[in-house]
Amino acid sequence: MVVVAMALTLGLPAWAADKDEVVATKNAETWLVLVDQQKYGESWDAAAKLFRDTVARDMWKDALGAARGPLGKLVARRMKSAESRASLPGAPDGKYVIIQFDTSFEHKKSIVETVTPMQEADGSWKVSGYFIK
Repeated sequence: MVVVAMALTLGLPAWAADKDEVVATKNAETWLVLVDQQKYGESWDAAAKLFRDTVARDMWKDALGAARGPLGKLVARRMKSAESRASLPGAPDGKYVIIQFDTSFEHKKSIVETVTPMQEADGSWKVSGYFIK
């Protein structure tokens, strides 16, 4: 309802205000399936160019395996928030959506996952950041 209220305030139709968030969230959720299936190399392959240019594939696989492995299998994930941004610290200006999920794993009942898709030059949305805490 917040998006609708914001869209009405700005004089835009509701679908125009949240289109990027919807597409970015859908792509983030698809990407998270790779991570949940421990397809860490494939998650790197599917990530944004900025991400791939910053983190080596093998380094990503090792770091993600070390972070996610002890948590066990996914139990539940619920989107908590999605916020569009034009800039992020340490990243070039562009279109980003910061998405937070309340997530529960087999060995950790409550965790927040933050996934940050960015819009690529071709218009597609790909993950440029992933944090868990």
